[in-house]
Amino acid sequence: MNKGHGRMEKRRVSICPAQGSYPDWPQLNTIIRVEYERQTKDELEQGIRYYISDLTSSAREFGQRIRGYWGVENKVHYVRDVTQGEDKSRIRTKPLPQIMAIARNLALNLYRDAGFNNMAQAERKCKYGLDRILEIFRMK
Repeated sequence: MNKGHGRMEKRRVSICPAQGSYPDWPQLNTIIRVEYERQTKDELEQGIRYYISDLTSSAREFGQRIRGYWGVENKVHYVRDVTQGEDKSRIRTKPLPQIMAIARNLALNLYRDAGFNNMAQAERKCKYGLDRILEIFRMK
């Protein structure tokens, strides 16, 4: 059970060894089923997600791996969408969206390398301060 961000979430992970032959997934070893229940103050959401893997681990280990993956995924996408406004961007002409994604990732990596944990704070401190930007880029 996880608690945070105004919600409580329960997950139950079960695994099943893959039986038979799957030509599209020749290395398939395990099928993972994650049942979840998420309670916010306004609603209850339930669902089931399925995953496949070439690994053979315990249900507990798969649960930890899946949570770890989504933690990283959410961390990066949330920062890019909310802090950097990627979803609001009107840039549509190729290759500019890809170039901007690279620039956003570069900025995040530079902020982290400069010791920032809060990306919104890093954006605010660096947005208009040339001295801070030069410091982060290690320029004089």
